[in-house]
Amino acid sequence: MEIVLLIALIIIVIASINSLSRKIDKLHESLFEMNRRIDALKRRTEQDAPVTPTATSAPSAATPWPKDPTPAQPIAPPPTIAERPVVPVPQPVAPTPPKPVEPLERVAAIQAPPVAPKPQPKVALPPQKSWWENFKEQNPDLEKFIGENLINKIGILILVLGISYFVKFAIDKDWINEPARVGIGILAGGIVMLVAHKLRINYKAFSSVLVAGAISIFYFTITVAFHDYQLFSQTVAFIIMVAITAFSAFISVNYDRKELAALSLIGGFAAPFMVSTGSGNYIVLFTYIAILNIGILSIAYYKKWSLINAMAYVFTIILYWAWLLDVDGKDAPYDGALIFGLVFYLIFIVMNIVNNIRNKSAFTNMELAILVSNTFLFYAAGMYALDSFMPQYKGLFTLLLGFFNFCFAWLLFKKLAMDQKIIYVLIGLTLTFVTLTIPIQFEGNYITLFWAAEAVLLMWLAQKSGIQTFRFGSGIVHSLMLISLMIDWTNLYYGNNLLTALLNPAFLTGLFAIASCIGVLLLLKKDSGVYAVYGIPFNVKNYSSVAKIITILLVYIVGSIELNYQTTNYLESSYAVFSFAVLYHLVFTIIFIKVYCKGKEPKAEQFGSVLGIINVVTFILFFSRLAYYEVQYYLLSQTATMLAYWLHFALLAAVAYTVVLIYQLNRDKAPALFRNKGILPWIAVFLLVYFASSELVLHWLVISLNPVPNDDVLTIAEWEPIYTMCNQAIKTGFPVLWGVIACGLLLIGIKKQIKNIRITALVLLGLTILKLFVYDIRNVSETGKIIAFILLGVLILVISFVYQKLKLLVIEGKPADTNDENSLKNEN
Repeated sequence: MEIVLLIALIIIVIASINSLSRKIDKLHESLFEMNRRIDALKRRTEQDAPVTPTATSAPSAATPWPKDPTPAQPIAPPPTIAERPVVPVPQPVAPTPPKPVEPLERVAAIQAPPVAPKPQPKVALPPQKSWWENFKEQNPDLEKFIGENLINKIGILILVLGISYFVKFAIDKDWINEPARVGIGILAGGIVMLVAHKLRINYKAFSSVLVAGAISIFYFTITVAFHDYQLFSQTVAFIIMVAITAFSAFISVNYDRKELAALSLIGGFAAPFMVSTGSGNYIVLFTYIAILNIGILSIAYYKKWSLINAMAYVFTIILYWAWLLDVDGKDAPYDGALIFGLVFYLIFIVMNIVNNIRNKSAFTNMELAILVSNTFLFYAAGMYALDSFMPQYKGLFTLLLGFFNFCFAWLLFKKLAMDQKIIYVLIGLTLTFVTLTIPIQFEGNYITLFWAAEAVLLMWLAQKSGIQTFRFGSGIVHSLMLISLMIDWTNLYYGNNLLTALLNPAFLTGLFAIASCIGVLLLLKKDSGVYAVYGIPFNVKNYSSVAKIITILLVYIVGSIELNYQTTNYLESSYAVFSFAVLYHLVFTIIFIKVYCKGKEPKAEQFGSVLGIINVVTFILFFSRLAYYEVQYYLLSQTATMLAYWLHFALLAAVAYTVVLIYQLNRDKAPALFRNKGILPWIAVFLLVYFASSELVLHWLVISLNPVPNDDVLTIAEWEPIYTMCNQAIKTGFPVLWGVIACGLLLIGIKKQIKNIRITALVLLGLTILKLFVYDIRNVSETGKIIAFILLGVLILVISFVYQKLKLLVIEGKPADTNDENSLKNEN
């Protein structure tokens, strides 16, 4: 240990001597160069005697010098020479090798009056020199370098090695006892500290290195004295370590050196481990760490050394969390962990803002990161500790932490007028903890209710206070509300408890969420700006559009889920349940089209038309037969009801009104769409025929049959009457129905002069005749044949008569004459 100390001391002395020698050499060279320049200036001044200029008659003639010059008027010397008199400097005693004299042009340039420099073009940087080239440039005389610089260092190193061997020999022979060894270490550190103090003004960097070495020697010496030699008790050694730390902190502030403060901090945190005996008393350890951090806090008041604050923060966090995770157990001191966590939390908050408060300066990103991470780490430690011995207070702890950050933000904003950046950060922390309090302390739909109210409150506060962070907080809380609402629906609607219709927590929570969205929309009506926090924009118009869409979807989903739940629980027929759901969808869509699409901009009307067409097509293809299936089940069962059959009339009305809305939205475009040669008329006629045929079969069954006695197993004989009646409707009713539809389409095509509709009607009529003779004529009753043929024949004759009556309008595409029109009106 003693050899290491002596070697360290000797190396430091060698380094100091080497640095001083180089500084003195450079100083001599600078003095020599200065003297040379002064001599050159003096010689130049004596040679350039002042001469009075004479006027000449002709500018081209040269003026000769007179043989006997008369004394001329003296001219004042140049301002630079007159204002800066030359002061003689004694020549150095040591002989120096002659160096070339600087050219006179350069001296003249010094005497010339200052001229504004012209912008120089950018020149490529010269290639970087190697270390050998730099060495030759700094030491052109190799002999001088070896004789004056290198030999003395080699001699000192050899001397140090000799002394080190002597000290080692003395220790091995017990000539130097253990207290003397410790004394040598302290003496070495003191000598290094004294040298550093002498060099603190002119050589700050070198002085800082020496101070760091001295403090390291002190720490190492006391550690060895305690652990290896047992010269001190643990208490005494700890007190000495604290004194060394305090002294190094004082020196760092006095010398204004950040690196010394860093070394003091490292030594301060290492001191407990240097004198540790493994007893593990966390109260003493954390008390010392708290006192040490308070000392760093006092340094932070005078010096804005963010690195020191960060180092203290990181070391404390590592020590605290390492201990907290290590003592996890049934009898762990979680109360003490919570108390010391609070102490460290408060210390680091003050440490990172005290200098900014004193100097009214802005907060750096590192300081903000420490504040945020400090808060969340303390919150994590608190929740970890409370979960083990007082879990019922976790929500209160979260709320109190949010309240503390709010009070802190108010203090900095109102009383101290600090940087708004820190205010936004603290407000964000407040909102975070208030939002977290709800799911931690409460359960079920109460979380959604609180978040719904909080979202509206935050948007209101944003408009009243002008703090834009509240706007982002409102959006985030609204998103959390929607997630929580979906969780509530899953837990309540799919739970084991039967919910009362309308007056149940799931439905009421959904209504409250809708009210929250409407409240935000009403607040945003008064605002139309674009705001930003940390470069993140908040466009009120875009947010309002998204909120409006979410509100409409919420209204639809809340009502649909509640209706589906109640009808499923209280109705036996699944067809009736589906009928209620379809009816709700159609009615909601009709209201949406009338409110948000009709009479609005073209894109809105187009969207409403597409939505209405989708509803009509989907109903005809998939849901129009719900009543038919229920009637079948009713006829085969004595207990079933016909609720879906009666509901289908309401569905028909809703679909018919949807078609009317589609026509109103496209009143100007509809005739052109059907006149164009496209597939649209054919699709429309197909849907009409399919829907009308389904309705015919449905009502044919309802009118013709009675319920069949219910058995456990339905036999083929029980299904036979239903099949028979459906077949009669297809073979007897379809030809007549299709003929009527064809006749109606033909009249519309003639009246509106739309050729595509007339062609579609004729094609449908042809299919009807083909079906009648190919399929319907087989296996049908005589009565059915008579009815089908007579009615279809009459319809065909009517169609032919109409064509003959209005042949000019049909064939030539021109309006009929007045007589034809009047006769048609009279016939009608």
